[in-house]
Amino acid sequence: MFDPLRGKYVALTPEEAVRQSFIKFLIEKRAWPKTLLMSETEIKLGEVRQRCDIVGYGKSLTPKLIVECKAQSVKITASVFEQIWRYALILKVRWLVVTNGVSTYACEYSDEEGKYKYIADIPYFTED
Repeated sequence: MFDPLRGKYVALTPEEAVRQSFIKFLIEKRAWPKTLLMSETEIKLGEVRQRCDIVGYGKSLTPKLIVECKAQSVKITASVFEQIWRYALILKVRWLVVTNGVSTYACEYSDEEGKYKYIADIPYFTED
C-alpha cells in the first residue's frame, strides 16, 4: 500500500490499513494539509524510542495532533490511552485521537482544567 505521507509503499498490515484510512479521512474530511501530516514520527521517551502513528502539525510547524492507530481486532483500552498520553507529554499537542477503524475517540487539552477531555468529533485543521 502506498503511504502518501512517507512517499513510499509499505506492507499492508491490519494496523497500516487503519492508519492509511485515517490519513485519508484527515486530508479529505478534516482539511488537514498532507504537507502538515507525518506518519511513523519517532520520539524519545527517556532512552526509549517510540513512534507516533500520525502527527498533525500547525502552520507554525508545531505538533497539534497525535493519532494512535490499532488494528480493527485490537480493543481500545486504558493502556492504549496511556500510550498516547506518554507521547503527548513529549509533543504537548492540543488533540489526541485513538482509533481501530471501528471505534474512534478524541480528546482536547483544556488549558482551564490542565488535562485532556473527551470531545464528540475529530478536529478539523485550524491555522493556530
